[in-house]
Amino acid sequence: MARHALQRLLTAIPVLFGVVLVGFLLMQVVPTDPATVRAGPTATADVIEAIRRDLGLDRPLYEQFARYLARLVQGDLGVSIINNVPVAQELGNTVGPTLELMLASLIWSIPIGITLGTLGAYYRGRLVDRAITAFAVAGGSVPVFFLGLLLIWYVGFKLQWLPFTGRGGPLWTWEGLTAIALPALTLGGVFIGPVARMTRTAVLDVLSVEHVRTARAKGLGEFAVVTRHALRNALIPVVTLIGLQIGFLLGGAVVTETVFSWPGVGRLAVGAILSSDFPMAQGTIIVLSLGFIVINLVVDVLYAALDPRVRAA
Repeated sequence: MARHALQRLLTAIPVLFGVVLVGFLLMQVVPTDPATVRAGPTATADVIEAIRRDLGLDRPLYEQFARYLARLVQGDLGVSIINNVPVAQELGNTVGPTLELMLASLIWSIPIGITLGTLGAYYRGRLVDRAITAFAVAGGSVPVFFLGLLLIWYVGFKLQWLPFTGRGGPLWTWEGLTAIALPALTLGGVFIGPVARMTRTAVLDVLSVEHVRTARAKGLGEFAVVTRHALRNALIPVVTLIGLQIGFLLGGAVVTETVFSWPGVGRLAVGAILSSDFPMAQGTIIVLSLGFIVINLVVDVLYAALDPRVRAA
């Protein structure tokens, strides 16, 4: 198990390097000059040139990238051009709310998705199965921003049941729970459909295998047969899909945080790009990419834990 995890960790290093390189190059093709942004619209050409030298923008591109990598190795993500605050400090203040939002989205959507998929497989071809399949397809087709705006208009504005702007506080407080409810419903709502569809397909495949028929022949109840024998063996592809979807959920978090003014990494990334704050934008890209890599690493380890054949490979 440890060897498998180490191999996956080593393969993640060049991926992270590629993300850093692509992110750095993307910031170079943006027409806005970081020195002009820091100097302000009324600055003279001499002031702008001095800032360019101070930021190292007058050096060759390969040297700028080498200096940037050297700072990253030391944990220095640079300083924001807009507010002159260390990027690491700003990211530290926003990572927590983003993790809260993802946790609140997953803690209810994963169990519901697995339950719906299992029910659809057990009642295959019946009205329950068709309703669950239709719900899963519709839920997976709805854009995140549309669901968020719909919840804001109806639940937040028309009914005025829940707040829909900003973060009310930590999750263990009532204000925090009510503030995160609509963003968590929005982000988790688009997660249920793919999980339910994959669970249904996987459970259908397992229900017809020999050891499930043997469990029924021994006189076990249907609940025990489905949960202990069918669902447990069907979780391998479901866990893989959940891991991939959690990675893509980071992209959905960017939209959700922007719609609900949630003070997370996604909203910070959008603000940094719109304001041409290149160090902040690069820092958010690295953090979001690192989160995606870590999630996939955890999924690989869980996959090996569920399937001994992967550990032996």
